[in-house]
Amino acid sequence: MKTLKFSYLGNFSHSLDAAVYHAQPRFTEEIAEIFELARKYDLRIAPRGAGRSYNDAALKGGGIVLDLSLLRCVQAWDAETGILRAEPGLTLESLWQYILPDGWWPPVVSGTMKTTLGGCLGMNIHGKNNFKKGTIGENILEFDAILPNGKEVTCTPKKNKDLFYGMISGMGMLGIFTSVTMQMKRVYSGLLEVKEWNVPNLEAQLDALLEGAPRNDYIVGWLDGTARGRRLGRGQIHAANYLAKDEDPDPAETTRVAFQTLPDTFFGVIPKSKLHYLMSLGLNNLGVWGVNTAKYLLGRNKSYQQAHAAFHFLLDYVPDWEKSYGKYGLIQYQSFLPKETALDAWTEILKLSQKRGLPTYLGVTKRHRPDNFLISHALDGFSLALDFKITNSNRAKLAKMVQDFDEIVLDAGGRFYFAKNSETSAETTRQFLGEETIKKFGKLKKRCDPENLLYSDLYERIFGAQ
Repeated sequence: MKTLKFSYLGNFSHSLDAAVYHAQPRFTEEIAEIFELARKYDLRIAPRGAGRSYNDAALKGGGIVLDLSLLRCVQAWDAETGILRAEPGLTLESLWQYILPDGWWPPVVSGTMKTTLGGCLGMNIHGKNNFKKGTIGENILEFDAILPNGKEVTCTPKKNKDLFYGMISGMGMLGIFTSVTMQMKRVYSGLLEVKEWNVPNLEAQLDALLEGAPRNDYIVGWLDGTARGRRLGRGQIHAANYLAKDEDPDPAETTRVAFQTLPDTFFGVIPKSKLHYLMSLGLNNLGVWGVNTAKYLLGRNKSYQQAHAAFHFLLDYVPDWEKSYGKYGLIQYQSFLPKETALDAWTEILKLSQKRGLPTYLGVTKRHRPDNFLISHALDGFSLALDFKITNSNRAKLAKMVQDFDEIVLDAGGRFYFAKNSETSAETTRQFLGEETIKKFGKLKKRCDPENLLYSDLYERIFGAQ
């Protein structure tokens, strides 16, 4: 194992950074060496996959960031059953490119293909089909992990059950995944049938998600955070379905990686790598209002076929899009609310953001179902993710506003997702997780990591200094 490198690392949204000791093992056996280094020098460790979190999940100021991105081998693949085993640093991009030519697709994916399997499990990601396939954890058959206490474990939904449901969702604070075995989804085409239509307000948007979920394989909403009055929460719904066997006249072509690859240019002319510079000119309240209004007015009911990668990975369509938010980056605020309270709570949140002159520049809605994982954001309802630009002049005002959002969400019986929000406090965490869940996690933590070696900035923020 090479010596640790001192460096500065940041989060995906460029809102936080930290001075850290950067460790990047090439073999899983080196993870135990890093645990020993942490003990020797009294340092804490934060695991890191691709660093795509919007907050401090993969940071530990003054400590070690354990970068697992080089542990990315596919260890086994069965093209007949669709069962894959891989190391935790394998990205969703490498995963789908490996399996799609054989007629398979990952059962759950995030909005970017750049995330790693280990990161996806640590945060138990959800996709546009959560209502049907659940979180990624519900599709894991088995995983191997090394714990800070020196033990190596194999976990399934039945074997070491408490660790299975605790490590998946556990933010990397109980142990380090070394191998993940996962069931893929059989597909008969590289295309999806997509339907798109406008909805006039937030109530119509939530109704469309609720009614559309049972009839579709995927459904997601775009929300215009600048619309007011009767148009508050207006937007567009995108629903998609797999093609049945023999519906695609040329599946060998559409499942090729080259067919799925997102184009490098916009309209075949403008290099996408330069687009974020152009986008930055319109990322202000007036500019976003104009773009959102045009998007809504130009929207219409339509159906079309779209490649899997193009439908799922919108966050990868413009490289480095997050840089368009400028020097101080952005925060994403995501809340999960029961279907009975979502409309009123999010109406209050959207109105409050507009009243304070801080409208969201992007809003995304999804339909969700509950799950059995210990640190769960899931419930029978919806999620709403809101992006906000940080400036030097609005930083304090924005921080206060999202704390006010937390109170609204808690009063409505809502929950939060630890890969996104950067303001969630220990008190807020206690209120939505509950004392029983925190006590169970604490017992697992003491058993797996009695010295608190795994201890990210996120963990300290939401569970309090320990």
